[in-house]
Amino acid sequence: MESNQTLVPEKEEKNQLNSDDNRAEQDGEEEQQQRGECGDHENAESQTSSSLNGKEILKAIEVVERDSMAIAHSYTSLFASLRSTLSEVTSTSVDHMICFGDAAGRVQECALDAATKGNRYINSCLRLNEEMKGIDNLATQLYPFHVIMV
Repeated sequence: MESNQTLVPEKEEKNQLNSDDNRAEQDGEEEQQQRGECGDHENAESQTSSSLNGKEILKAIEVVERDSMAIAHSYTSLFASLRSTLSEVTSTSVDHMICFGDAAGRVQECALDAATKGNRYINSCLRLNEEMKGIDNLATQLYPFHVIMV
């Protein structure tokens, strides 16, 4: 009897398992139907949202393109300004170098002129000194007359 009792519950368990499987299949089919309906709805929404996303993407691309053009224009203006400023600085620097060269040349001329005049002065002083040595002899010769006259 024990074996019958154990068999009966096994059959009931199998029936329950089968009925559970059937319920699971039915639930699965219902979910698939719901998913299918939702899928159609989601497909429609995804198509609508993708077209909206496409429009948004195009707008974003236009904004990026405008910003890129503005940046490119800014860089063009910057480089033109830098080129102009560099040209002015270079020409100013060249002008300053020319002026500096002229001034240095004039200073050199003045220095040479001063050195020449200084040498003439020194030579004149040396000649005068030599002449004065000769006058000393004359002075000693004339000194006695100087004392007598006084």
